[in-house]
Amino acid sequence: MTIKIDGESLTINKVKAVARDKEKIEIPDDIYNRISDCRKIVEDGIEKNKIMYGLNTGIGELAEVILPKDQIQDFQKYLVYSHAAGYGAPMAIADVRAGMTSRINVLSKGHSGPRPVVVETLVNMLNRGVTPVVCQRGSVGACGDLSPLSQVALCLIGEGEAFYEGERLPAKVAMEKAGIPTIVFEARDGLATINGSNMTTGMGSLQICDVYHFIKESEISAAMTIDALKCNMMAFDERIHKIRGYPGSVACAENIRRICDDSEILAGKDKKVQDAYSLRSTPQVTGSAKDTVDFSRKMFEIELNGVGDNPIFFPDDGGTILTGANFQGTPLAFALEFAGIAVTTVATLSERRLNRLVNPALSRGLPAFLTKGAGMFSGTMLTQYTAGALVCEDRVLSHPAATGSIPAAADQEDFVSMSMTTAIKTKQIIDNAFAVVAIELLNAAQALEFRKPLKPGHGVQAAYDVIRKYVEPLDKDRPLYKDINKLAEVVKSGEILEAVEWAIGKLK
Repeated sequence: MTIKIDGESLTINKVKAVARDKEKIEIPDDIYNRISDCRKIVEDGIEKNKIMYGLNTGIGELAEVILPKDQIQDFQKYLVYSHAAGYGAPMAIADVRAGMTSRINVLSKGHSGPRPVVVETLVNMLNRGVTPVVCQRGSVGACGDLSPLSQVALCLIGEGEAFYEGERLPAKVAMEKAGIPTIVFEARDGLATINGSNMTTGMGSLQICDVYHFIKESEISAAMTIDALKCNMMAFDERIHKIRGYPGSVACAENIRRICDDSEILAGKDKKVQDAYSLRSTPQVTGSAKDTVDFSRKMFEIELNGVGDNPIFFPDDGGTILTGANFQGTPLAFALEFAGIAVTTVATLSERRLNRLVNPALSRGLPAFLTKGAGMFSGTMLTQYTAGALVCEDRVLSHPAATGSIPAAADQEDFVSMSMTTAIKTKQIIDNAFAVVAIELLNAAQALEFRKPLKPGHGVQAAYDVIRKYVEPLDKDRPLYKDINKLAEVVKSGEILEAVEWAIGKLK
């Protein structure tokens, strides 16, 4: 499948297809024509000696410095050099590819002013597998993700480093091996490549895809625990959720009912009048996460198809050039902060449910720590410790970076979004949360061993069968770290979700 880039129809799922699945992208000729039309404004302005920010002026606090024509080309090179000031290990290849995809779509809008060859080179890099080495830390999320995008820009001019066919190479070598000509930046080319919050946008797009996946996996783990603990399914009655009106709650309750459908365990009459909040509130809490990530997705897909740049050129408005602040990452930071809070909350709920599985005072007749030999054996006791540690870390990471502005550029840029910091920590929140759900699944599957010969719901059984492909029942104590890590990989892979949906149909 080839993804067409037109500046209008990019979605988080298309970004994922390019970034992770290595789908190729294509820009139609009419879009290149639009980019060319915008470029004429730049060239006309230079010819007429117009003062244009970032083309023939310095940037930030140096915006009042006017550059002569013979310095304009070198300025674009030195701009990229000076801004490639990141720190730390390289970003994941998929994250860089996602950021590049986002930036290409912005440039395809025809309001940024680079030459078409800049966009064409970025497209070729994606399609032929040249991924710039980009330090993760260094962006404050205003004037764009300048530092990481500058490492992308370096590759276009044959400098910096890149990954190609599994090797980390000098960029010029990687580009030569891929058959991609390097270019020399002319007026505006460098700044147009770096002046947007596109690394945040790319990373966040992938993260939002992951959150949707995580929420469904958490519903499966919840359903398994609900089944194993003989819960009262009255709390999941559609009427309760519809009368309040939140769509996420209605969908979550339906998913859990369907996963648990036809459970012999739940058919018994020994039910509590009301189960604990961590059980019967699952639709209200997890449903809120669903509704929140819908908001986050909306914000990101606006950004994906908008013009995050400065200055902005308007070919259809007499060649008007306007300077503003569309590079600000605040809309993205807020959207990811909310998503991170939602994921942390769902993970917290998961940990509280699994605690009820291992606690003999709360587990509806299950043995202490899900082992027959409690005392000699500790069973799954320590898995709850691990889940608790992960939830604690996620709570710390849920403290907002979006309120953490530190002024830059001699206070010309005196408010910044810190959106990249939000993206970095949200990625870790999601990773931790997948592990928490994996631990709940491990415990729920172990709990079901003690409910036999009664059968769980059809969806629960499908999940159980996948778990047992990778994790054996715990008859006596063994090191569990391999089980936890393997099951976390399986949860992230989507194999459990796929099996459950094959058994009962798509989850909402």
